[in-house]
Amino acid sequence: MRIRSNLKGTKEFKTAYNRLIRFRYMVTEIAKYRFKVLKHWDKYGLESTIDAFDITERTLWYWKQRWEKEKKLEALNPKRRTTIKKRERLWDIRILEEIKRLREVYPNLGAGKIYPLLLDFTDALGIPTCPKKVTIERLIHDRGGLRIYPKKITGTGRIVKVRRHKAPRKPKGFRAEYPGHCIAFDTIEKQRDGKRMYILTAIDLYTRTAFAIGTRSHSSKTTAHFFVLILSLFPYPVHTVLTDNGSEFKKYLTRLLNVRNISRISHTYPRTPKMNAHCERFNRVLQTEYVDYHTNLLFDDITQFNTKLTEYLLFYNTKRVHQAFKNTLTPIEVLLRSEYYVSQLSRECKNGWGQTSVCFFI
Repeated sequence: MRIRSNLKGTKEFKTAYNRLIRFRYMVTEIAKYRFKVLKHWDKYGLESTIDAFDITERTLWYWKQRWEKEKKLEALNPKRRTTIKKRERLWDIRILEEIKRLREVYPNLGAGKIYPLLLDFTDALGIPTCPKKVTIERLIHDRGGLRIYPKKITGTGRIVKVRRHKAPRKPKGFRAEYPGHCIAFDTIEKQRDGKRMYILTAIDLYTRTAFAIGTRSHSSKTTAHFFVLILSLFPYPVHTVLTDNGSEFKKYLTRLLNVRNISRISHTYPRTPKMNAHCERFNRVLQTEYVDYHTNLLFDDITQFNTKLTEYLLFYNTKRVHQAFKNTLTPIEVLLRSEYYVSQLSRECKNGWGQTSVCFFI
């Protein structure tokens, strides 16, 4: 009997077919071990094999029977251990229909939210038992997920599922490799008597050079102005930025990034501050060393607050040593010692100071 396929003649089909056959009947390490045990049994006897490998006599005879039947190592491969006929969850059809109805009326409602509603439903109908949260999850899975997606009509009249826009996330193990490789942004919010004020913060992940400014608004336009200020003061180009999913990092900041060809390769996951750990740590230092002692100034005279904040940032970046550098270097020293910074200097500049006539921390 010859097996025919419509894929015959397809490029690389023969290679894929041969690999399929080889891996379908490949010899596992367990089969090799069992064959080794059978050889020991044949050479040294039953008692020696049981003592050496701690295997029951019944298991040995079962392996031997499988080996003698086919005479190939594949026969000793472990087989499926699941039952042929699996148990089914049998529940009142009214409960199943109510779960389906709840998922349709309230799309994608979780099992934990469905349970109290379902409990009221079973009590009203006098049904003695109600499935718990875990069972509800399994019942939903058994029925294909009962998941509903938003839909739209295309230009050709077809109804298709609306696909969610997936934001690029921070790669696992990401590390900044040079100054300006990645700058992280965040926002500090302060409240007093129902009034809110904000402090926009940013830090270069490689040199730990930090920026901050107090504002009355944390709109995307304000954040874009803050980023323009950073770009004008930084002595090196910015490659990427790291933000969370806040609205202040959306509209106008996104436009600015597109115009400047700066990529935003990563957003942080919700409720995961550790993905923006450098900026979060700077936020704490900024609050414990400056903001907590000038909160009233932030609400009463924001201009004076930013003036004193500039003085603190100048100290932070030029004189305050950083734990990331074992408390031996400041951010400005790391910047001036980096090979990347030296490579960006003009030939006329011998020691780099000609490129830093403007203080970029103010």
